[in-house]
Amino acid sequence: MKTETVAAVYDRRSSRPSRAEAAITCAVELLEKGELVALPTETVYGLAADAFNPIAVAKIFEAKDRPRFDPLIVHLPDREWLDRAAKVRGEGRRLIEKFTDRFWPGPLTIVLPKREIIPDLVTAGLDTVAVRISSHPVFAQIIGAFERPLAAPSANRFGRVSPTMAQHVRDELDGRIPLIVDGGPTAHGIESTIVAVRDGKIHILRRGPVTTEQMSEFGKINVVDATGKVSAPGQLPTHYAPKTPLRLIEDAGSFSPEENQRVGLLAWNSVKLEKDFAVVRCLSERQDLRQAAANLFRYLRELDQSDLDLIVAERVPLHGPGAAIMDRLRRAAHRPLDAQDTPE
Repeated sequence: MKTETVAAVYDRRSSRPSRAEAAITCAVELLEKGELVALPTETVYGLAADAFNPIAVAKIFEAKDRPRFDPLIVHLPDREWLDRAAKVRGEGRRLIEKFTDRFWPGPLTIVLPKREIIPDLVTAGLDTVAVRISSHPVFAQIIGAFERPLAAPSANRFGRVSPTMAQHVRDELDGRIPLIVDGGPTAHGIESTIVAVRDGKIHILRRGPVTTEQMSEFGKINVVDATGKVSAPGQLPTHYAPKTPLRLIEDAGSFSPEENQRVGLLAWNSVKLEKDFAVVRCLSERQDLRQAAANLFRYLRELDQSDLDLIVAERVPLHGPGAAIMDRLRRAAHRPLDAQDTPE
């Protein structure tokens, strides 16, 4: 299969996209035929298919080498679709409405009891579905024209570093999908926050751009640690990993490479001994956690492509987006060193 990349540049000074009409038309035509299309979102690039078409959804799992027990996020065209895809009932409804008023469209995914219209393959047999509405203008144009929900996990091989640019998608899935819609670099650079509401509490199932501090304004918070039991997308303890072994360190000054070892550094602090490292990438020169999150996966990919023996990553502060960054780094470092190149 030949993979085509089509540019869809959005002019934020205009109410209409420029140079995007052809990309939108092509994407919708393929989705209607049950094919896969890689699309930009505000978080990372997603691999989209018609959420109501089990055969199309099965192609997502095949293209990504994703296990069928890992559920997919369903992207909704608008808020009117929420009650059609999920059951929003009882005391939690008011809280869900507050979330959607505040964070939709945007990088918040909500796990709710599913309606039968959602195929079991999408939810990995669970009786819940993870839903969100993307704020990316190109994604919004395409799903609006398609007029149905899209299942869309990240557009990469399962367990690998998520793509934040169209080229990253091509690096991962070239020849496996027919179309990549290039909407430029993503804004947040990490996947959406995932939450569920149970027993009057807000359960954060995956950290992301919507922070714990922001969610705490709405009630009591419980952060669910990755245990291997999957109840929502992105909960596996090993995930987001480069092929090169990755190790977390407190700071570069406390680390000494072994003799003849090529080590790359993913830095948070200013680097004083760059000579100790073959390649250095600083997440944010001004130590801005949102900028660091946006750079995280791109820099991990660049380090992974630098012929290194090891990547070391400095820990970042745990407040705000830092908690989501550390979540991704811990999972990336969790993979056993002798299993880095084992197919998932």
